[in-house]
Amino acid sequence: MSKRPIYYDTETTGVRPDKDRIVEIAAYDPVRGKTFHSLINPGSPIPKEASAIHHISDEMVQDAPSFTEVGKQFIEFCREEVVLIAHNNDAFDQPFLENEYQRNELTLPGWPYIDSLKFSRKYRPDLPRHSLQHLREYHGIEANNAHRALDDVIILHQVFSLMIDDLTMETIIELMNQKETLRHMPFGKHRGVPIKDIPPGYVRWLHENGALDKSDNAELKEAFAVLGMLPT
Repeated sequence: MSKRPIYYDTETTGVRPDKDRIVEIAAYDPVRGKTFHSLINPGSPIPKEASAIHHISDEMVQDAPSFTEVGKQFIEFCREEVVLIAHNNDAFDQPFLENEYQRNELTLPGWPYIDSLKFSRKYRPDLPRHSLQHLREYHGIEANNAHRALDDVIILHQVFSLMIDDLTMETIIELMNQKETLRHMPFGKHRGVPIKDIPPGYVRWLHENGALDKSDNAELKEAFAVLGMLPT
């Protein structure tokens, strides 16, 4: 049975998961046709610069529940075999979730995640930008209230559905877990040059001097090997 996608988004008091707090979380389950949304009282004032982005004020969250309560409700919403999808998940939303659950002594389920931003960058390198709003414009999707969590997850579902076509969630997870072969020389006098264009003499010199046996250069050695460029 294929995993059920849950599109989610968080709004926060800042950009540091170890220091800042979630003030809003929303999710959309397109299979069940259900949404989840809650403001959260972070227990501290919301900085003006954060409010300027998501327009959530201290007054709006003063009577909102704590993350302890909302976190339990979110787990219930994401029950069974699901995969969580967020735009910039790996660098933002997932770290915030992990820190909030740990901070509130709640057990975070071992959900698999998909970062739609990374997917876009990997499989649509032809696009000049990969922000959610740019992808929305590219696909001709009507604008909504950007930077509010529930509006963003609805847009994300529409955008990502068009991007992945008929791929299953399991296939996407597998694709995102595949390690890409290094394509350009990462250092030295040929830095930035496509691996396939590196002079054989330079590859031989790296090999004979043990540079390719260093752990930091394992990916480079693999790239040379794939192209059949390593000396025999």
